Amino acid sequence: MKAVPGGGLARGLAITLRTMTKRSHTRQYPDALPDLPPRSRGVIALFEENCTVCMLCARECPDWCIYIDSHKETFEVEGAARSRQRNVLDRFAIDFALCMYCGICIEVCPFDALFWSPEFEYSEYDITELTHEMDRLREWMWTVPPPPAHDPRGAPAKEVTSAGQVERAAEKELP
Repeated sequence: MKAVPGGGLARGLAITLRTMTKRSHTRQYPDALPDLPPRSRGVIALFEENCTVCMLCARECPDWCIYIDSHKETFEVEGAARSRQRNVLDRFAIDFALCMYCGICIEVCPFDALFWSPEFEYSEYDITELTHEMDRLREWMWTVPPPPAHDPRGAPAKEVTSAGQVERAAEKELP
């Protein structure tokens, strides 16, 4: 079948005329806030108490936008032969001008110190102010929704099933 010259242009104009007469579905953002899903990704929040300064998040970040500073603190343990040391978090900052919101830092954190917060209104007039320190990251922690409830009809967690297998094996070995 031979194409009619200008047929594509006519079809394009027809679609344009058809959509010009319909109302747009655009919401005017500052006046009407968007309806976001309950567990939407907005900004990364920090729960300082869980951070052990293991530096996994900073090492795995592809953009190198996480800055962590710490110092070692010595403390005595009752009944121990020598004193112990632990890392104390001095600075934890994320440069959101560099961050690509991939979530790798949240996934690799073994102590659940980083979470997705649904907050999305954190714009600044100056790009240098997009580096947020511990206190600002902590404020967003209170907006993190609780995890969804477990499905009662779902499969049990792998940890529970493996613990049950170990228990049953130990019971078989006992006389």
